[in-house]
Amino acid sequence: MTHASDLDALGFAIVPQVLDQTACEALHDLLGDADGAGTRGMLHLPEVMRLAQSLLVDLVRPHLPAQPIPVRGIYFDKRLETNWLVAWHQDLTLALKERVEVPGFGPWSVKEGVPHVQPPVSLLEQMLSIRLHLDDADSTNGALRVLPGTHRLGRLNADAIRSCRETREEVLCEAKTGDVLLMRPLLLHASSRSTSERRRRVLHIEFAGFDLPAPLDWHERAGPLYARAAIG
Repeated sequence: MTHASDLDALGFAIVPQVLDQTACEALHDLLGDADGAGTRGMLHLPEVMRLAQSLLVDLVRPHLPAQPIPVRGIYFDKRLETNWLVAWHQDLTLALKERVEVPGFGPWSVKEGVPHVQPPVSLLEQMLSIRLHLDDADSTNGALRVLPGTHRLGRLNADAIRSCRETREEVLCEAKTGDVLLMRPLLLHASSRSTSERRRRVLHIEFAGFDLPAPLDWHERAGPLYARAAIG
């Protein structure tokens, strides 16, 4: 109930110790170093898909209107060689197999060869992201910063984002290795450059509580549910 209350009012919640140190180290070995700031297409790895469809989906299921579908995975790896900042933004796009014009979906863009589209806000409100921390994250190595409650404001333009920054107090989402941050895509969030030599690795997985209208299809479409992942 605490998580549900936090997600509704704030747009985020932290679930401690979802994975133990051994499981996190197994993911370190599997994922290695990210390509640049981050590697997309993580759900194409069977081990990641199994984790998403077993242990992680249990965290998401109570907060979506239908059976959660894992639809996108990104591995972020902030380290000395790839140290970046992320400006305040909302997660507004879906990664799809191909571009097909459907009413209510647009504009379109292409990221690393993959078509992305902005869906209706009503669909974004039926999504939830998980950020699984594979390292401790704090103010020195780029922990996520959020503006609580902004997930309830719909899609925001640049002026509205600027106003939120001026009128709302940001929260730093500190986390320990193995903790999970649940986050609504419409929540305004950002991260600073790291000032530490410590890495900040995060496995980011997005879940949808709806099916796409035909003929649209997810770029990282999930197959049948796997058995529970041994890594969890």
